[in-house]
Amino acid sequence: MKQIRRAAPKDASRLAEILIFAKRVAYRPIFQNDAVSFGQMQVLPLANEYLGSPEKLENIWVYDDEFVKGMVHIQGAQIKELYVEYFFQHQGIGAQLLSFAVHECGARFLWVLEKNTAAIQFYGAHGFAFSGQRMIEAGTSEFLQRMELQ
Repeated sequence: MKQIRRAAPKDASRLAEILIFAKRVAYRPIFQNDAVSFGQMQVLPLANEYLGSPEKLENIWVYDDEFVKGMVHIQGAQIKELYVEYFFQHQGIGAQLLSFAVHECGARFLWVLEKNTAAIQFYGAHGFAFSGQRMIEAGTSEFLQRMELQ
């Protein structure tokens, strides 16, 4: 997978842009909290966080096909985050990042919001299923469910 490489400080701005926009699109309809979506979640502070603490990039891999189009954050056997730029979704980038996480990094599980049906369908189509474990998302009334590779 030539397009997938470890994230580097030069990717900080693109990573922040992808993460903030993708999270707004996915989570604003669920949480309906504009103070978080547009107040707390900002591109520049997140990019600066990566630049100021480059060790935060160590477990992040990017899909770079001329420029960064998606990312996966892996911690041990857990997929912490997987996001693809909105304009490049449904082109197989997320599937490649997920396959990389599983086959190259040993990822076996993740937590997903119960109301994030698009993510649940995506992971389900790629061999993940609910384990039966669930927990509350910190600071909210929403539940996360654990999905494991079958």
